[in-house]
Amino acid sequence: MSRPTSPRIRDRWRTWRGALGLLLVIVVVAMLMVTVSTPRPGGYLDAEGTGPGGAHALAALLADQGVRVEQVRTVQEAREIATPDSLVVLTRPEYLMGEDLLDRISELPGDLLLIGPMDLVLDELAPGVSEGDYDPARSREPTCGLREAVQAGSARMGGTAYQVTGPDARCYEGSLIRYRPNGRTTTIVGSGDFMTNGRLIEDGNAALAVNLVGAHPRVTWFAPRLPQGDQPTATLEELVPDQVGWLVWSLIVAVGLIAIAQGRRLGPVVTEKLPVVVRAAETAEGRGRLYRARRARDRAGHALRAATLDRIVPRLGLTPASTPDAIVAAIAVRIGQDAGQIRHALYGPAPADDTQLVALARHLDTLERQVRDS
Repeated sequence: MSRPTSPRIRDRWRTWRGALGLLLVIVVVAMLMVTVSTPRPGGYLDAEGTGPGGAHALAALLADQGVRVEQVRTVQEAREIATPDSLVVLTRPEYLMGEDLLDRISELPGDLLLIGPMDLVLDELAPGVSEGDYDPARSREPTCGLREAVQAGSARMGGTAYQVTGPDARCYEGSLIRYRPNGRTTTIVGSGDFMTNGRLIEDGNAALAVNLVGAHPRVTWFAPRLPQGDQPTATLEELVPDQVGWLVWSLIVAVGLIAIAQGRRLGPVVTEKLPVVVRAAETAEGRGRLYRARRARDRAGHALRAATLDRIVPRLGLTPASTPDAIVAAIAVRIGQDAGQIRHALYGPAPADDTQLVALARHLDTLERQVRDS
């Protein structure tokens, strides 16, 4: 003989079934979003990126010629696959600012191809090469004897121009340097735009890119997505896919609604004074004092420029993958200033002393305020 269900159990089920049903619907919808959503395209010079700033077309050309291209995101992954007969292509040197990290990269076997490195990277990976002025990309003749450049002919080159001591090759008015320290071949280009999907078909870009990268049977394509080394670490929200974030927030909202519906009314919250008040800017001030103690003006200047770009690029309707030329042009049109001054403030050489660092900070602050108020 079955026992009747108690009124208390029935009341509990009646109370919770609506909330449980809502929670189930949210979970199902979030799982469907994760399942059917397509991956986001890769970033700037990503070998898997099919957008205008990606390098998938170049990777496909190299694969057709029998060159094995393996993309990695961290130094540890590069150390695991790099071989003496391979070429390590470093696409975003600005993301690798720690001296220990650069030392580990310098110990990788094989040759190096550096794209747009700054002085700090050059000091570790290519001593003897120095950063010069920035020159917009345009069609240039090689004007050198480097076989890869002579065979390609004119190409759309630009970006930072470099200086090198000794008889090493300097092509395209300094936009390409071939440097051989200690028997290791290091190639430096001022900008990687000529390798991107959107620029590869222009001028002799494809021939130059294939000649520079395809001379080795294996290529370790190092394309970090997030700053590494001494740069701030990524947050959990930046590391997980967007779809997971939707799922987590949906669950939080569902739990909050249940808590509001079922929670007891305990009256107003009692406030209490905190024993210690910590200023929000204390961390930033401490980091600034460390930079000053180490005289790391190059890192301080890089941090100021990177933070300024992170805040103003979204206001311009651009993405983090946008090229420096596009960012500078958008700012110049918006605020009506000379593009050369804007480029020098955002992508110029590191400050030589504290006075230049303070001037750079003020210039960047003024530039950001003009973009925000325009």
